[in-house]
Amino acid sequence: MENVQRDDFITFTDVMKTFQIGAESHTAIRGVTMSIKRGEVAMLLGPSGCGKSTLLNLVAGLIGPSAGQVAYDGAPVVGLNPKVAYMTQQDHLLSWRTVVENISVPLEIARLPRSQREARIAELLALVGLEDFARSYPSQISGGMRKRCALARLLAADRETLLLDEPFGALDAQLRMTLQAELLRICRSVNLTVMFVTHDIEEAAALGDKCAVFQGRPGTVAKIVDNPLPRDRDLMRLRFDARHHAFTNELWTLLTPDLNSSSPTPLAATA
Repeated sequence: MENVQRDDFITFTDVMKTFQIGAESHTAIRGVTMSIKRGEVAMLLGPSGCGKSTLLNLVAGLIGPSAGQVAYDGAPVVGLNPKVAYMTQQDHLLSWRTVVENISVPLEIARLPRSQREARIAELLALVGLEDFARSYPSQISGGMRKRCALARLLAADRETLLLDEPFGALDAQLRMTLQAELLRICRSVNLTVMFVTHDIEEAAALGDKCAVFQGRPGTVAKIVDNPLPRDRDLMRLRFDARHHAFTNELWTLLTPDLNSSSPTPLAATA
């Protein structure tokens, strides 16, 4: 493709997606052009219904574009993409399986020998801090632990890219921040590439190495903004950093252009 740097890993080139519902056509996204580098956390920020999840489905190969091209590691996405793992708002844990048994699902599908499964599960339990709850059932652990279990199961699939669709949206603020920090730590430790859908400005500013801000319906990218903070940023101390406040304010202004005249300083520093 033209004008794509060598280190661009996931690319969208003038992508449009239209769905046929009965006799009517509905365009979800239009004219989307953006790229994501390997190892980046890319946030897709925008209101509900602007087509953010459509981009995840395109990268996963669950659907194809109506126009334009979606490429993964230099090749067009055609059919299911076996190099990505997908996590939605719901944890979808199997209630009749323990934490260990839930994490084991993708390893069993891959037909790994028992000894290899057990070793990998032990690593993942330690990674997400669930060693003491390995034999518990989903009904016996907290919502945050269920999310940790779902994340461990996602990582067990051993994919190089995570597609996350508002995975922490239903959690309280403190738990959400804890899991955000855990996710960022894990992604850095194994160099995962992430596409993360959210409508939460603070979440986008905290996690994203870059943020694509969506507007309208059909969805279009208003602007792609790079995070000014370093990759090893401490999420627990962001509220004390003026650069974070400036970044958050920029995202707010892009996301809510109609409010600019009445909200000249939408998010004042609270440090």
